[in-house]
Amino acid sequence: MIEWFAYAQIAVAVVAGLLGIVLGLAGRVPNDLVLGSLALVELLLIGQVVTALVAPAVGNPPTGSLLEFWVYLVSAVLLPPAAALWALIDRGRWATVVCGVAALAVAVMVYRMLQIWTVQQA
Repeated sequence: MIEWFAYAQIAVAVVAGLLGIVLGLAGRVPNDLVLGSLALVELLLIGQVVTALVAPAVGNPPTGSLLEFWVYLVSAVLLPPAAALWALIDRGRWATVVCGVAALAVAVMVYRMLQIWTVQQA
């Protein structure tokens, strides 16, 4: 796994999450900025899927549980579209907060996936 790519993903997800939470608590309904940041997080996750499929073939296999890694990755890929769908349906300020929380959850999952891939499990 490309370590800098994972850290870039984490940074984007944290910024998107904080943006969604702050705007939601300020009473803003989901807007293009919040949904666009979720879309960027999703695009980076799709890049993560491609990386995870290609990395073992080029000699960079995971050192931890592959099943746990893919469960995190599939869950992370499903979260942003689910939050965006809710935001489009609900259009309330709490939907904006949910978008932010979903992005922060993705950041945590990506960090855990990075640990699974690069840190030797005992």
